[in-house]
This record gives sequence, structure tokens and C-alpha cells, in this order.
Amino acid sequence: MADIGQAETLTKIAVIGAGAMGQGIVQVSVQGGMPVYIFDMKEGGAEAAKAAITKRLERLVEKERISQEACQKAAALMQPVTSLEEIADADLVVEAVFEDLQVKRELFAKLEAVVSKEAIIASNTSSIPIASIASACRHPERIAGLHFFNPVPLMKLVEVIVAAATSQKTTDALVAIGKQMTRTPVVVKDSPGFLVNMGGRAFTTEGLAIYQDRVARPEQIDAIMRDCYGFRMGPFELMDLTGIDVNYPVSQIIYNGFMQDARLRTSFAHKAMVDAGRLGRKTKQGWFTYEEGKMVNPPSPDHIPQGSAGPVALASDSPELAALCTELGLAVTADDGTCPLVAAPVGTDATETALKLGVVSRRLVCIDPVGSLEKRVVLMMAPGADSRAADIVAAGIIANGRTVTLIRDSAGFVGQRLAAMVANLGCFMADIGLASPADIDTAMRLGLNYPKGPLELADHLGADTVFTIMQEMHNITGDDRYRPSLWLRRRARLGLSIWEE
Repeated sequence: MADIGQAETLTKIAVIGAGAMGQGIVQVSVQGGMPVYIFDMKEGGAEAAKAAITKRLERLVEKERISQEACQKAAALMQPVTSLEEIADADLVVEAVFEDLQVKRELFAKLEAVVSKEAIIASNTSSIPIASIASACRHPERIAGLHFFNPVPLMKLVEVIVAAATSQKTTDALVAIGKQMTRTPVVVKDSPGFLVNMGGRAFTTEGLAIYQDRVARPEQIDAIMRDCYGFRMGPFELMDLTGIDVNYPVSQIIYNGFMQDARLRTSFAHKAMVDAGRLGRKTKQGWFTYEEGKMVNPPSPDHIPQGSAGPVALASDSPELAALCTELGLAVTADDGTCPLVAAPVGTDATETALKLGVVSRRLVCIDPVGSLEKRVVLMMAPGADSRAADIVAAGIIANGRTVTLIRDSAGFVGQRLAAMVANLGCFMADIGLASPADIDTAMRLGLNYPKGPLELADHLGADTVFTIMQEMHNITGDDRYRPSLWLRRRARLGLSIWEE
């Protein structure tokens, strides 16, 4: 029996549950050179899992991603078993059964009676607190979470979830075994949703808040986040892909788990989609319509102006604003009382901008200056504004090779709101010690395919800029949802790096 204190000697693994997740864990384990017991309650389930994994390994050979020899060695390391007693010499047991606390507690109690007292027992749970599972065990110090992401062979991240009783020896061993599986381990404090599920809330819930506020349509929100911030998918495409019936319950678990913190609140529109059975790609109807997994006739996010371009006037005497207009190809003139007035607010809305600058709101067109302007430019006007002003500005921008999205009045436009909320939630997670700042960023990039981790995003935009956006949204809406995290506030106010401890 290997000593779990010497992580590199952890050699024999048992995986309990041979579904999709269990099979993925088995595959990365044997590809890492570790023998694996496979156990499943379903008769023949373990043997079937071995056959399915072997086929996937053979396909990797066909694609020339692994050698035939590597395939054979990995296949030989899998050993299906029909009873828990057969895994008695395992160094590590990974539970991958369905998400039911009582079932997991009963299983862990049985596992403790089978394996040695030195063996680690880990859960692949995505939502159940590890401490709740460990409460059924006599030795909670060797209980932890080892949360993989689906599909396991493709997703490089694994969360090592540490409960209050989990020993450092256990943590170190699981970090080492994660690396041997060629995953990237991040150490996470036991909490509702752990790290990735928690960190992903801001992107979807703020997208929903923007939609609920009637600021922009789903296709507009998605396009802005793709084109201006480099996300592979917008929040609505992502919800449709993962399943709205999956996303909504997780949002509720995390919201309630964090004592209904307003920053984690979702919207009634979220629940309405679940109630209507519009669950995304799986039902062919979600926020968008699908056939054979592909979006059908997606609505355009682009604004098509009525009329031609014309000169604009600056709403304030600002060199930065003048430079922005030059970059966008807008012809600037003195205000003649009829031409559009342009401004570029950060955090605030068109209404407050007009009042602050003392200009006519009907002619004011606000341009979002935050994020990339290479592909798409976002315009915003106050209630009661003359749409012809936006058309003149949009036509000028489009004539210079960019697309335009026109939204309703909103503190922080769309992109500022979403990016700032993502960054602020990352800072909040650093504040409460959910994981190290570096691990938070790593988890978001690898687990959710974010182009930048949330703290990296804050650094890219500027901590002071993100703080200003959050503060302005908080002041305008009065909603505690937008209160800046103390981690962000203090570093922005002191001019420190966002990673400064």
C-alpha cells in the first residue's frame, strides 16, 4: 500500500460509477499510467465501460494522437470488478455516482469499511458540499472533492476541493495525482458550486439581468461579448449549449448557498424558460432555435441605419472623446443645434450623462469606449431620444468597416456591465479565499473557456475602470447586486495590482 503522504507513489485507483463522467476519469487515469478498478452497480456496467473506453483509445490511435503501444498499455490497466471488496488495495477511490447526498454518504461509509485507513476517498460531485458527504465518515481528513469536467479527456481542469477537515497530506496527494492524469489541478475551498460553477454565475445571470431590463436582445448581448470581449460564446448561446434546466438549478443552489447574495441572483426569465420546457439545443428551442444541433435563422444583432452619415459634435471637450471619434471615422463639427452629440461614458447611462454634461438628451448618442472596437461598436440613447441621431452616427461607423449594435439606456451599456460583473465576482472569490487569484483565473480559462480569467480581465480593463463601472451601476440602480467587492475597491483605490495580496 502506498503512503498517501508521498503523492508520487499513489498508483492504484478505483472509480465508482461507470457513466460518462466515470468513464472519462478512468480514461485519463490509465493514460496517466495508473491501474484502475472500475465498479458500477449495474450488472455488466463495468465491463461495458472498459469496452467503450478501449474503443475511444483506439480512435485516438486512428487519429494519430496516441501510439498503438500506448493504447494497449492503457487498456491493460483497466480492471472491471463486481464488488467493492475487490478494490480493497486502492490508494484512491473516486466516486462518480448521481448527485444524491444520502446515496453518497452511504457509499462513502461502505468504502471506509473496505479500503485501508491510508486511502483517499474523493467525490466527483459538482454541487454537494464535501463536508456534508464527509460527515458520514470516521476519517474526514482523507475525504476531499476531485471534480472533473465533461468531457473529462478534453477538459484539462480538475478542482481539488478541500473541506474543513481535509488534511494537507490529502490535498497534496490529489494535486499530484491530478497532474499525473495530465489535468491542471486547482485547490478550492469547499463552498456552494465550488470554483467554476460559482465563477460562471456572473456571465449568465448578468446577461439575463440585461435582457430582463430590456436593454438588449439575446443575440445582441451574445454578439457584443464575442466581438468586443473575445468570448467564444455569449451567455445565451452558452445556456442553450449546457441546458437551461442544468444552469438554472445550479444558479439557485449557489444563490441560496451564499445566503441569497444579490450578486448571484438570477432572473424570473431564467425560471420561465425551464417552466416552458425551452431548455436549449436538447429541446431544439431555447433562447434560439436549433435543428440537428445547429442554430436556425439566428436574428441579426446589427443595427441597420435609416439614412446616411453626417457630422457629429462632441458633448464634452475631451481629447479622448475626439480621438475615439477619429478612430471610428466620424466627422466632428461644431454643434449647430441639430447634429448628433456624442459622448463615451464609463459605468453610467445616457440619461445621467446628459444631465451631467447639461446637453439635450434627444440628440445625445453614447458610444461604449470599453472593450475592443475593431469589429463592433455599441451605441446607446436615453428614453425619448431622436433615433435619427443614432442612425447618423451608426452610418458613419459602418462606412468605416465596423458593425453597430444599438441598445436601450443602461448603466454600463452591455459589455461594461457583463465584464465588470465577471471581474468583480472573481475579486469576491479571492476576497473570501475560495482559491488563490492565480487558480481562480486558471479555472475560468480552462473550465469555462474564458479568454481571460476574471482578475486578468480586471487588470486588462484597469482595476480603477472596473471599480468605476461597478460604483456607477450601484449608485444609479440602487441594487446591491452591483456593489464592488472589497478586493477590487481596495486595490483600485490604492493603485495596486489586482493580484496584490
